[in-house]
This record gives sequence, structure tokens and C-alpha cells, in this order.
Amino acid sequence: MTDFPLPTAQTVIKTAKTYSRDLLERVITTFLQAGIAGIVVTQPLDGSMWYAAGAGGVGAVLALVKGLVARWRDVTNSASLARGV
Repeated sequence: MTDFPLPTAQTVIKTAKTYSRDLLERVITTFLQAGIAGIVVTQPLDGSMWYAAGAGGVGAVLALVKGLVARWRDVTNSASLARGV
């Protein structure tokens, strides 16, 4: 049986910490983006199913813009705004 190289504990901890920061940021920003999209699209238009679908589209556009801003800012390999991710 061949040996499978495992990462060091320090690498695993650093990777888990980075992943956790990135995931937490994405969860929080997605929640805020979806909330904003829902309010912006459905409230003034007395929302229906199609307006809710439009709200999802607005949320997706906001997520795209956030990812592009993160890349433009200085993080070239991540859609995260968190430093070091």
C-alpha cells in the first residue's frame, strides 16, 4: 500500500480558519443581499411569485458585484472581502 501524504496539523488548522472566515462572510453577506433584494423588489410592487424571482436575481447581481469588488480590491484568487482569504 502506498503512503498517502497528509498535511500537517498547522496546515489543517490554518485552512479551517481561512475557510471558516470565508464561509461566515459569505453567509452574512448573502443574508443581507437577499434581504435587501426582497425589500427593494417586492415591497413597492406588492410582490408576487415573479417579483420574488426578480428578487433572487437582484440578490445574485449583488453577490456578483461583491465578488468583483473583492477581486478588484486586492484579493485575486477569492471572492471574499476578508483579508488573508
